[in-house]
Amino acid sequence: MKLTGAEIIWECLVREGVEYVWGYPGGAILPTYDALSKYQNKIKHVLVRHEQGATHMADGYARATGKVGVAMATSGPGATNMVTGIATAMMDSSPIVCITGQVASGVIGSDAFQEIDITGITLPITKHNFLVTDLRELVTTLRKAFFIARSGRPGPVLVDVAKDVQNASIEFEYPTDAIRLPGYRPAQSASVQQIERAVEMLLKAKRPLILAGHGVNMSGAERALLTLAERGHIPVALTLLGKGAVPESHPLCLGMMGMHGGASVNQAIQGADLLIACGMRFDDRVTGNLKTYSPNSKKIHIDIDASEINKNVKVDVGIAGDLRTVLEQLLPHVPVMQHDEWMSEIREWQRDVDHRDIVNQTPPTDKLFAAHAIRDLWKATGGNALVVTDVGQHQMWEAQYYLHERPRTLITSGGLGTMGFGLPAAIGAKMGCPNDHVWAIVGDGGFQMTLTELGTAAQENININVAIINNSYLGMVRQWQEFFYEERYNATPMHNPDFCKLAEAYGIAAIRVTNRAQIPEAVAKAQSINGPTVVEFRVEEADIVYPMVPAGADLHNMIRRPNNIPDFTESH
Repeated sequence: MKLTGAEIIWECLVREGVEYVWGYPGGAILPTYDALSKYQNKIKHVLVRHEQGATHMADGYARATGKVGVAMATSGPGATNMVTGIATAMMDSSPIVCITGQVASGVIGSDAFQEIDITGITLPITKHNFLVTDLRELVTTLRKAFFIARSGRPGPVLVDVAKDVQNASIEFEYPTDAIRLPGYRPAQSASVQQIERAVEMLLKAKRPLILAGHGVNMSGAERALLTLAERGHIPVALTLLGKGAVPESHPLCLGMMGMHGGASVNQAIQGADLLIACGMRFDDRVTGNLKTYSPNSKKIHIDIDASEINKNVKVDVGIAGDLRTVLEQLLPHVPVMQHDEWMSEIREWQRDVDHRDIVNQTPPTDKLFAAHAIRDLWKATGGNALVVTDVGQHQMWEAQYYLHERPRTLITSGGLGTMGFGLPAAIGAKMGCPNDHVWAIVGDGGFQMTLTELGTAAQENININVAIINNSYLGMVRQWQEFFYEERYNATPMHNPDFCKLAEAYGIAAIRVTNRAQIPEAVAKAQSINGPTVVEFRVEEADIVYPMVPAGADLHNMIRRPNNIPDFTESH
């Protein structure tokens, strides 16, 4: 059959199993939007309010489901507005495909209206990108884009399609052969020698520790990892994006590591004699000072991306391969073990942490602290919500006080730290997982960067709950100013709108919470409404995320909440 390039785009998306496309039309992509009318019963298009929102929605969908998310925009500013979302997906290995329109191939390079070299701009922040100026290459290019996005270490791929390619027609035949790219062979399994060396190190270890990262969830290795931990009696520390890799209620799960991780977790890392790093990349927010990072441990690193091995932390055994495959190779060689003395030492550190923890202290009733709000939100939702966060203090409090039992139930921007990610990513996550209760936990600063997507949520009646942790500050920056800049609070106090009135202007139900006693009822009401809701939590303005490892400091050199000295009456 004969199809236009625009029709071929939609035909390929259908054959790739695409359910949703988040996008915004414009001149250079208009032929493709015109062809959408023939495919509306097969693919749902969601009109966003800003192209950045489209990429975050595709990203949230991809992280929640494991499928490829798709975003669409026109040329020029439409394409450049996607850059932040593409970079966010790249840093966190999220599989999305972005399709952009481009000016006609005959005028490329002439500075035509809304022409931009988007493939040049996004070259460093995509796994791969393509410019299509020949209709005969369109089908193959789109198939390659999806294959690259989802295979190996996932990531974003951009396909820029010239307008004349969209308008032209050709006989369409969809290939059925497997995609093969010269030189692109993601590693899958470990060698016999690598497994033997890893087992030998594990058997000799007295203080082993598993570090579980985002790759556990992406490879579907949760069951294999938990089996390794239980059989070897090995405690597990989580990266931010690794939360949910093992149930946080499990006695071997220590919680989050790193800059704002648990003090006991960081102490365990520094005291271990073996680290087994699974699907994580030793980010600086995890390691602190590399020169003093876990100085007495042997290190095993398993990751799908060979370039990550020995990049930041030198390891004794590096295995480039699919994590689930490698763990399943390893497990038959791991006997039942006990490390009771090591676990007893960790429990002692945990008791000290619990003693200092703000959620184990009772504040005055006229004060609402974010940590209490999030812990009570966890209780009120039964810990079963799919949570999407923005970036800042609230993100770290969520990681500390909302415990995740299932994989893919915390979606957040880790590597890039993108403020404004939370609301649009929650929309995408909810569309991918319609049966889940989805909560977007956002700060008053980041929320205002993409709050226009409330319009998208309202138009599509997306059943998400938005919890705004409102402290009237850019809270994390203010915290750094307090600790490291002699309390010079430049450009961090915020004059905010009335968020409840703002939500109501979009036709969205809004609830304000000013004290802890109101939280259970507010959460129940929000979850009972069939449609988007906004719950504003008016929390203490000058609160601190404890502990904190200063940038570049030793991992064990944490700023901790004072022991047995409540912080409730101090002003910062």
